[in-house]
Amino acid sequence: MKLVSWNVNGLRAVMKKNFFEFVREEDPDILCLQETKMQEGQVPLELPGYHQYWCSAEKKGYSGTLTLTKTEPKRFTTGMGIEEHDHEGRIVTLEYDDFYSVNVYVPNSQDELKRLDYRMAWEDDFRKYVRKLDAEKPVIVCGDMNVAHEEIDIKNAASNRRNAGFTDEERGKMTELLDAGMIDTFRWFYPDVQGVYSWWSYRFNARKNNAGWRIDYFLVSDRMKERLSDARILTDVMGSDHCPVELLLT
Repeated sequence: MKLVSWNVNGLRAVMKKNFFEFVREEDPDILCLQETKMQEGQVPLELPGYHQYWCSAEKKGYSGTLTLTKTEPKRFTTGMGIEEHDHEGRIVTLEYDDFYSVNVYVPNSQDELKRLDYRMAWEDDFRKYVRKLDAEKPVIVCGDMNVAHEEIDIKNAASNRRNAGFTDEERGKMTELLDAGMIDTFRWFYPDVQGVYSWWSYRFNARKNNAGWRIDYFLVSDRMKERLSDARILTDVMGSDHCPVELLLT
């Protein structure tokens, strides 16, 4: 089974670039998109063979998640079921026979960490949500988690120490999520690999210079580790300031 996750930074924009070619070539069983920035039906998305499950933000042109799957799930939900968090289109959960797929776009703490306190509350509630699902069956969490977990996951660790996405608080919440029984699949396979990132600023030729951050993840329940085949970061795929990440399961 192949699963792919990609923050497209505007689905309408990437549809005019390489999106459909990418989907045809990769042919994933499940494709999770973040930051779609559109409502369902706003622009026709014609992908024969895929069921579409949208979670759009109430605010137009903002956030948004979408999961495309070849296999129709048993159940589909959006959000966490918490009023405070469920207006920004951040979570699509699909239930299958043997696992849950959770497509997530974690809130950014923003400039000057204006949203850090909210982010901390969101992280605690999200971890509880994942643990509740995990008590029923294994969970695959993927998406833009807006944090570079360790120094190895960012090009310039020292200069970014208190910037959104690399604060001690955000990194600590990722540690708590992993400690709750999840595996960071890329680091499971490649614990010491450096210089592989999934997001680059549009400024300062960051992508050309590979001054990036690894903030897009596939996390799986610990008891799924026997099914892990590979985890990849598709750095050559253009079209967004993020590149796709991929998980292969047996």
